[in-house]
Amino acid sequence: MALTIVGQDGSPRLRMGRGPRAALALLAAVMATACSDQTSPLPVGVTSLAAGSNHTCGLTGSGAASCWGYNYYGQLGDGSTDSATLYIRAAPAAVAGALAFASLTSGANHTCGLTSGGAAHCWGYNFYGQLGHGSTANGLSPSVVGGLAFESLTAGGSHTCGLTSGGAAYCWGYNLGGDLGDSTTIQRLAPVAVVGALTFASLTAGYFHTCGLTSGGAAYCWGYNAYGALGDSTTTNRLAPVAVALGPSFAILSAGYYHTCGLTSGGAAYCWGSNFYGELGDSSTTQHVTPVAVAGGLAFASLTAGYFHTCGLTRDRVAYCWGYNSHGELGDGTTTSRLTPVAVAGGIRFVSLTVGRNHTCARTGGGAAYCWGYNYYGELGDSTTTDRLSPARVVGF
Repeated sequence: MALTIVGQDGSPRLRMGRGPRAALALLAAVMATACSDQTSPLPVGVTSLAAGSNHTCGLTGSGAASCWGYNYYGQLGDGSTDSATLYIRAAPAAVAGALAFASLTSGANHTCGLTSGGAAHCWGYNFYGQLGHGSTANGLSPSVVGGLAFESLTAGGSHTCGLTSGGAAYCWGYNLGGDLGDSTTIQRLAPVAVVGALTFASLTAGYFHTCGLTSGGAAYCWGYNAYGALGDSTTTNRLAPVAVALGPSFAILSAGYYHTCGLTSGGAAYCWGSNFYGELGDSSTTQHVTPVAVAGGLAFASLTAGYFHTCGLTRDRVAYCWGYNSHGELGDGTTTSRLTPVAVAGGIRFVSLTVGRNHTCARTGGGAAYCWGYNYYGELGDSTTTDRLSPARVVGF
């Protein structure tokens, strides 16, 4: 049989075919993981994680999705909200419907999953139509986004975007600042095409803005821009994609609350936009409307931008974070905000990171999930509501 190994966002990273050569390749990959990561046993548990404002979701190798944390709007997708528990799930709960997902993405108070066949399903808060099913009714369990097959999904504050296999971008939901990129500020209850005829290789949705990356590494952004999150040298909102100015070619983009970060193919990190707490990582709290290098000279393999903090994973799988830290979201054992990258405590080697409002989560190569930071709503998944200043193991993974 064929096997696909997915990356942190659930997208295919390595595809193996049939026959003895494929079997040997699979054995080598499994052995490499087992030898390089001693923090959790095989078989693989969680294959990807997605953090929202105050909730987190995880995906297993079988495609089963679980979520934990705040559930007032049904963003955990388990079919209920349960006021008796104050809308809190402090440990993973299975998403209803028994769907098999290839990837997950979490917005502020909603979550979406993509099947291997390209069908998008969303659940949770839907006041702005971010679930994409044609109404503004909240969803307590997954409902399908009709009309299109997607290659990837990304959820923002109150909007969602998807990328087709041909590289066409579509968005839906909140649009007051031009978040959807359709040249209007009209809220959309179903997918609408991003204008400009650009072909994208990836998309990332921030709280009020969206960015896309072409296969050639050119970055474009659109939406709310009062703090320079679009990186076009202005603070003017844009209703359609504009090129990020004065920046290098990027391999990865990640949009946060009022800021955006990009990673070059060589591992150099750049950020732009708001910098209230040092979320740009350039040793200052100065806002930047074009990309500025993250201080420290670290070479990163991945990068993820949150509300007011940012985290990156180096090529040797060491996690670093910077920015706001009042709840321990940087994971360095303190509550001191940092203007430059600081190593996450504990010495655990991770393969992916995801950042929420005031918490951070990561997974190991062996499938274990860890979270740290704010935990009032149980978003760390460790069966408590106690903040953690360093990584705490998610129960069940």
